[in-house]
This record gives sequence, structure tokens and C-alpha cells, in this order.
Amino acid sequence: MHHRLMLLLLLTAAATARPMKAAENAKLDTAVIEELTGAKGKLDEKEEAFKVSIPRTDLSVTAAGVHLTPPMGLTSWASFKRAGAHTMVMGDLVVLEDQVNPVMSVALDSGLQVTALHNHFFWDTPKVMFMHIGGMGDDRTLAAAVGKVLATIRETSGGKGHVPTADIDPGKTSLDPAKVEAVLGEKGDLKDGVYKVVIGTTAKMNGVEIGSTMGVNTWAAFAGADDKAVVDGDFAMFEPELQPVLKALRGAGINVVAIHQHMTGESPRVMFLHYWGVGSTQALAQGLKAALNAQVAARAQS
Repeated sequence: MHHRLMLLLLLTAAATARPMKAAENAKLDTAVIEELTGAKGKLDEKEEAFKVSIPRTDLSVTAAGVHLTPPMGLTSWASFKRAGAHTMVMGDLVVLEDQVNPVMSVALDSGLQVTALHNHFFWDTPKVMFMHIGGMGDDRTLAAAVGKVLATIRETSGGKGHVPTADIDPGKTSLDPAKVEAVLGEKGDLKDGVYKVVIGTTAKMNGVEIGSTMGVNTWAAFAGADDKAVVDGDFAMFEPELQPVLKALRGAGINVVAIHQHMTGESPRVMFLHYWGVGSTQALAQGLKAALNAQVAARAQS
């Protein structure tokens, strides 16, 4: 009886392991990836990665008088690679300034991560930004997400994106700092028509603790009136906090203008996110508070 039970357990384990092993060794369905992304790709057999590329032939960009063509860095791409039982995607999207936040919202809503946002050129007209994305899941879900992002780039091309303009002179600021403080739960300083709140955190570099005065801080600068103001600033956060903060800011309609690092060799790694928002001080403060709450929750879980 004992031997029969052991045999049954072994057979069950083998039957369970076979599908898992098959899933881990499954190859990318490149035809499906091309179909769902709407882009043609190429398989690198050595790296076992499939890369789709989308040249931004719709753009006319010059940098310091040089006409830039897609091979000179104006090509969006996404690469897919098997990672155990899942698939990994990494990519870089070429977007103009007005396209950044519509595209970012679609990426986040589709389950992708946005991992960096910065420039690759100086003196370029119009200004070109590069949004790096990543994700882990199954082929179809990731490819469909990338397809939605690429579709949004096409839909917002030609100046159809979003530019949050406002006629605000800090010298004429009339906003009530108490209303911002009541929402954020943080006190700031009003100087030269700008009400600024700074929230510090700490990290270590070369074994030395660094804090707010050394640049490890989140800040927000408000100017304008209570019914219409502008806020710009910077979030300092650890890596696990980036995606929740991004989602909270975009959910509040606050624009993200850069994601990068300010230091190297710090521990834990600190990411910086620069933002810009236009609206009532109440709405802007509530959006920032939602992002601060998301950051606190993510830090508690990490």
C-alpha cells in the first residue's frame, strides 16, 4: 500500500511538472506579438529576444541645425523575452512633449511600468522626449499593452496631445497657503509669490546618511490664485514607490515631465520624478496628497 501511494504521488508530481516545464520552455509567439503591437519585429536568436521597431517617420526634428532621421535615434521599440514561465518586455518610446502624459497614462492603465523619462538630445526642435517602459506577464497581455501605447502615439501625433497652459504671474500670487497646508498636512513658506513645501527623506551614500539638505527631498511650489494655480516640483522616492506615485499623479491630472536619478551609489536607490500641474490649489494639493499617500503605502510594503 505504501509503495502504491508513493508511486501515485510521483506520477502526480510528474504530471504537474510537465506543463510547468513546457510553459518555461515555450517560445515567443512572434506572429501574435506583431499582430497585437501593430509593428514588425525581428528575432535575435542568440539573445532569444524579439524586438519590434517603429520609426517616427511622422516627425520633422532638427538638432543644432541637423535634420534627424529615425536611424539617428527617432525610433520607438519594444523587446520581448521569455523569463521562466512569463515574458518580459522592455522598450523606449519616442514622444513629443505634448504626447508624454497621454501616452504615459495609457501605459500605466494597461499594466506597463514607466521607468524613465528624459531627453536624448540638446537643441532639438520640436523637443523630443524618451519614455522607457517595462513589464512582466504573458505574451498577449504585454503585446496588447504595447499596441495600445503605440496607437496612442499615432493618435496624438501632429500636435493633438496635451499642453497645460496657464497665464500666471508669481508676482501677483493671491493663493491661501493655509488651504494647501490643510490638505498636505505639511507647512511651507511663502516667498516672492511662491508657496513652497519641502518634505525630506534619508538615504546613505558611501556609508554616510544624506537627507533633505543634501537633495533627498520631495518639494512642491505653488503660484497663482486659489481658483487657478500652477504647481511644479520633484518627488524623491525609492524604486518600489515609483509606479504607485506615477499612477496617483496621472490619476489626478498632474503631468510628469521627467523621471531619472540625481545620484549614483546611494542606498537604497533614490529615483526623482519632476511634475507640473495647473488647476485649483485644492485639486492640485489633493493630487499631491494622493501621491504622497501612495508613496507611504508602497514604502510600508517594501
